[in-house]
Amino acid sequence: MVAADLHVHTDNSDGTFRLSEVPPAARAAGLDAVAITDHDRVHPDLDAPVVERDGVTVVHGIELRVEADDQRVDVLGYGVTPTDALVAEIDRLQRDRVERGRTIVDRVEERLGHAIPAEPEPGLGRPDIARAVIESDDDYDSIPDVFGGLIGEGDPCYVARDVPSFEHGRELLSDACALVSLAHPLRYPEPEAALELAPRLDAVEVAYPYGARAHTGANGELAVEDVRTVAERNDLTVTGGSDAHDRSLGETGLSTDEYERVRDALGVAP
Repeated sequence: MVAADLHVHTDNSDGTFRLSEVPPAARAAGLDAVAITDHDRVHPDLDAPVVERDGVTVVHGIELRVEADDQRVDVLGYGVTPTDALVAEIDRLQRDRVERGRTIVDRVEERLGHAIPAEPEPGLGRPDIARAVIESDDDYDSIPDVFGGLIGEGDPCYVARDVPSFEHGRELLSDACALVSLAHPLRYPEPEAALELAPRLDAVEVAYPYGARAHTGANGELAVEDVRTVAERNDLTVTGGSDAHDRSLGETGLSTDEYERVRDALGVAP
């Protein structure tokens, strides 16, 4: 049974939940805890590393994309107390996101031949643009459909972001967060190389809905059991969550026993 979903996005980045909607949705899913991990942003309405909202523990987190050798990976920070350095990097990343979003929207509109209802603004992500395409164009029915031929990496309307290095991102999050985890290691082009980064962090995300997201290990070479083995061999804390961008929580995540170690790292009383 899933007790904690530690990978949730809100409309502060590219999710659809408002923050106030997360605790009741978590209760409905039978969860004790959730983590808000918006892309390249801390949530302005979470004023402490961990808060209680409507009987649900809400962990203030962040998901940061970084450059690691020949691929980009995501790193999750939990229990955020923003430092000046992290805030400065977030501001830079949001300026870059606005410019990138504007360029993607322009390319999409030129390719489709019509305007789409997406405004370049802080927090804008490709899922937001994909939802705008679906809303305005009958040829696209789902977010994977839009990513698959229009705005996915290598597609005609894709634009890369200017992200920090793995070392810089790790340093920023280590200074600002109680726990730093490698996100969804099997969804990258080179999962073996991604997993080699995990021992340089505090934790690794083991529970993740790979099948539902159509993300698997490269050529099926690695499985979730391999990720768990890396965690055990390196005494890493296990994290996990649904990576919710829509309005459902608890698709996967941590059991009560698994969440206890995260809770201890966050300094949360039982």
